[in-house]
Amino acid sequence: MKKRLPWDEYFMLQAVTLSSRSTCNRLSVGAVLVKDNRIIASGYNGAVTGDDHCLDVGDLMIDGHCVRTIHAEQNALIQCAKYGISVNGAEVYVTDFPCINCTKLLLQAGIKKINFLRNYNNNDYAQHLIKLKKIELNQVKFSEFAQDAVKLENYE
Repeated sequence: MKKRLPWDEYFMLQAVTLSSRSTCNRLSVGAVLVKDNRIIASGYNGAVTGDDHCLDVGDLMIDGHCVRTIHAEQNALIQCAKYGISVNGAEVYVTDFPCINCTKLLLQAGIKKINFLRNYNNNDYAQHLIKLKKIELNQVKFSEFAQDAVKLENYE
């Protein structure tokens, strides 16, 4: 019988693939919004459509942050807003633990579960909000089967 990837690995592989479209010099991130085991939106970090990309002209740093980049989670949420898709009760698969601003947006939009691959710069206040809202956290680990199917050495 043919072996299949578990849902968590399948959706996280989608996020990893999306991260390859990132135009950020500092960190490539991909995010997938999922409801009832169906992808409802996706995003990666990059500049506003039509603006210069950091890969082409460099980062636009102010106070230690690149202000040109829209985060992957933000782009996925914006896609849902643009096309009238509710994310209430959905979950997110994101290559890196969401920053404080993305955490606030995800929780306010009604995300019930955050699935992440890399545990990146967790913010204490983000952790507080996640506990307050009783949001499930899940760090996805790729099985040998997934690792054999796709080269994932940058995401372990």
